[in-house]
Amino acid sequence: MALNAPGRDCALCPRLASFRAQTRLAHPDWHNAPVPSFGEPSARLLIVGLAPGLKGANRTGRPFTGDYAGDLLYSTLMDFGFASGAYGARADDGLALVDARIANAVRCVPPQNKPTPAEIAACRPFLSGEIAGLPRLRAVLALGRIAHDSAVRALGGVASRFAFAHGARHEFFRPDGGPLALFDSYHCSRYNTNTGALTTPMFRGVFEDIRACLREA
Repeated sequence: MALNAPGRDCALCPRLASFRAQTRLAHPDWHNAPVPSFGEPSARLLIVGLAPGLKGANRTGRPFTGDYAGDLLYSTLMDFGFASGAYGARADDGLALVDARIANAVRCVPPQNKPTPAEIAACRPFLSGEIAGLPRLRAVLALGRIAHDSAVRALGGVASRFAFAHGARHEFFRPDGGPLALFDSYHCSRYNTNTGALTTPMFRGVFEDIRACLREA
């Protein structure tokens, strides 16, 4: 279910549209379009990633599905009761989110997984609309600095006043005035886990804080 999403042939970012056209020719059986959010609009937790991976979400059409980052994210979500079923690394595996929703700061796959500042800004209204469309939202988890900065701006904040740090918690308000907490984590990418920048206990620690936050709500 898409609350606020770009169309399949969104042309807001010419470079991304061109790259998308190239991948459609090379892999016509892939999703190759803006990747919609995953989860129900009744969710109290919104997870914000960077952008679809070329052979992950861009291929499967579901955030964090089909690459290593999804292996760690979805196993952690299941351990903390935010997902049910079995993760099979494909969009039709039957996995369901529980009280959680996943979106990306940038909806289209960028070359070399590096969106430009202009592309991030062009896609931010979709993130703002996502947040506005979640009436029970109480917590946002930003995976990485780009997701953090975009989430801060989507929530009406100034990025320089809310420094990204793994394990940090920042206080905001929802569009209706209710309290909302923004949590930070290093991105659950293979690079971060292979280098030790993010360990499984570190990642789980953030989810422990999120669970505590939701119990307070």
